[in-house]
Amino acid sequence: MKTFQPAPDAVDQALIPRKTLYTGAKMPGIGLGTFGSDHADAALVANTVREALRMGYRYIDCAACYGNEPEVGEVLGEALKEGLPRSELFILSKLWNDKHEPEAAVAACKKSIEDLQVGYLDMYLVHWPFPNYHEPGCSGDARHPNSRPYIHEEFMTTWRALEELVDQGLVKALGVSNVTIPKLSLILRDARIKPAVNEMEMHPTFQQGRLFQFCLDHGIQPIGYCPLGSPARPDRDKAEGDLVDMDQEAVQAIARAHGIHPALVCLKWAAQRGQVPIPFTTKRRNALANLRALTEDKLTALEMEQMKGAERNCRLIKGQVFLWEGADTWQDLWDVDGTIPGWHGYENK
Repeated sequence: MKTFQPAPDAVDQALIPRKTLYTGAKMPGIGLGTFGSDHADAALVANTVREALRMGYRYIDCAACYGNEPEVGEVLGEALKEGLPRSELFILSKLWNDKHEPEAAVAACKKSIEDLQVGYLDMYLVHWPFPNYHEPGCSGDARHPNSRPYIHEEFMTTWRALEELVDQGLVKALGVSNVTIPKLSLILRDARIKPAVNEMEMHPTFQQGRLFQFCLDHGIQPIGYCPLGSPARPDRDKAEGDLVDMDQEAVQAIARAHGIHPALVCLKWAAQRGQVPIPFTTKRRNALANLRALTEDKLTALEMEQMKGAERNCRLIKGQVFLWEGADTWQDLWDVDGTIPGWHGYENK
């Protein structure tokens, strides 16, 4: 029988920080993202996961819409057969927008579990808080005729179906993604099983201070996607005026002081701040450096303070493809005035 063999340069599991969720579960303090955008096919992502497991990653951040769960599942199933304990893994997947109807949501979750070959999910998220579907590869100004603003009653119908999955043991915990304080407040008010995590865009030039603190205050662990500013994001998500986090003076200065790449400064900041970053890379040396960044050479209190100065409110993933006809701008998705845009008179009350 094969035995799972860590790489010779693997990071000791005892050195990798963990976050304790309100459920009591221990979540690794860094994960490997699997969204390959338009530059990494399913086979390449799967091979990256294979390498990552052997170097010490245990949190793999997946989603059905990434189009690679079957391939990633082959790697996870292989590792489990070789003796990697399932209890060491933290596998997260997400419900896509076209599966919000209760029966479809349950079926989608079961399909992800089957594709990933892990028996159950440690975490299942609602990927976006509305059922606004768009064709893969569509342009940034595409609008689906059935798209609409957030409707809390509809979201809770989906959420209650997912709560049943927790009751059945198919999912250990639930989470949200791309939600705002107004939306999250309503979800917390009405959920029987409250979200354990909120996965949201966070990086030095977009720190989301209010939402970040709101999550901490309510026992919700923030997960930060685009922790390096997502330089390889799809072209439709690039806009004039977007900033490059690793070019910011505070990041550059700290990188010079530590003799490290600016990307590692972004990850150290994220982890020490209290969020769980999920960087994606297909380069082994970068994946290993990212993992090691959390185990050594911490930023000083002064450097953490300096990183606050990098904040520029620079949202990179604007979500414009999820807008509905009649919406003013992509900012309508994010409740920037503190209220949820109406749909046939619906308001956040």
